[in-house]
Amino acid sequence: MTFFLFNLLLAIAWVAVTGSASLHNLVLGLLLGALALVIIRESFGGKGHIPRVLPVLSLAALFLKELSLSAWKVTVTVLSPDMKLKPGIFAFPLTVTSDFEITLLANLITLTPGTLSVDVSADRRTLYVHALDCSDPETTKRDIANGFERKIMEAFR
Repeated sequence: MTFFLFNLLLAIAWVAVTGSASLHNLVLGLLLGALALVIIRESFGGKGHIPRVLPVLSLAALFLKELSLSAWKVTVTVLSPDMKLKPGIFAFPLTVTSDFEITLLANLITLTPGTLSVDVSADRRTLYVHALDCSDPETTKRDIANGFERKIMEAFR
């Protein structure tokens, strides 16, 4: 994770030095930074962070997909004349264990429209989530476990 943050810092430095804050230039900075870090890391005997890139990109793609789908659902719900909402809070049993993974999962849930992470239990085994439509909490729990939580474990373990 540290090397990913260094890569991001190198990419931002690249954008600042070149004076062009375009997406293409940022991607080029990420690629150049990754190359530099791989060269440096291999000289110190580490395995690098390049193998983790695909799972992280997969998690980002899932987040963007869920973000757009839930935004659409919330929009349709709000604009419908008869809002048949059943808001509620449900307990989501956590499989992720580290503070970073729990925080990332809670933030991804909160950033998705229609859901909000409320609290984590003291034993860090349960995440309490408020949903705009809590008519089927089991399906929502299954979607989170098979989506965000699984992708987080693939990317950061």
